[in-house]
Amino acid sequence: MPLTMANAGEANVIKKVGGREETKRFLGNLGFVPGCSVTVVSEINGNLIVHVKDARVAIGRDMANKIMV
Repeated sequence: MPLTMANAGEANVIKKVGGREETKRFLGNLGFVPGCSVTVVSEINGNLIVHVKDARVAIGRDMANKIMV
C-alpha cells in the first residue's frame, strides 16, 4: 500500500520506491530506501510528516504515493 494510507504512529517497512529515476534518487537521498523503517508522524491536507532514519521529513502527497510500504 502507498505511504499515504499508513496510520500515524505506526512503524512500516518500505517495500518499493516507484517513479522516474530522478524521483527514486531524490527519495533515496532523503532516506526512503527499500528495507528502511518509516513512521508517519502526522498528515495535513494529504501532505505527510514522516520519521525516517532519525530525521523528520515533510513530503507531499504525490511523493508519498510513490513509496510502497
